[in-house]
Amino acid sequence: MKHAIDTRLIKPELPQPPTFESLEAERIHRKQRLAAAFRLFAHFGFDEGLAGHITARDPEFPDRFWVNPFGMYFGHIRVCDLLLVNHKGEVIEGDKPVNAAGFAIHSKIHQARPDAVSAAHAHSLYGKSWSTLGRLLDPLTQDACAFYRESA
Repeated sequence: MKHAIDTRLIKPELPQPPTFESLEAERIHRKQRLAAAFRLFAHFGFDEGLAGHITARDPEFPDRFWVNPFGMYFGHIRVCDLLLVNHKGEVIEGDKPVNAAGFAIHSKIHQARPDAVSAAHAHSLYGKSWSTLGRLLDPLTQDACAFYRESA
């Protein structure tokens, strides 16, 4: 006779966010993941043109975030290339220019959502091509359903 397993007793061990011994350790972790995210965006084609950005809030100074330098190819971004900007758009750390449009978009996101650690904005070749057609998104995926029958 087979025994039935009571699935109510099985609790899967889900991955949990990492914990850190210091703010500096958390900052390094975020910056490493941010640099890796840029390289992944480049790998998957989400790097068309100069307009994309990914930001990560600084763990110690919540009114500051790390962002990519203006005009740098996503596939080449390293931790040392990242810029720390404040809520006024001033570069606190780094020696490259910040994308003004990227700052304008992401600073508002980080101000409006203090619970959000990161934000991403990409211009893929496919997305830009689709936008030239003037068509609405068909409700083929759960993501597209969020925008179904909405116009700009």
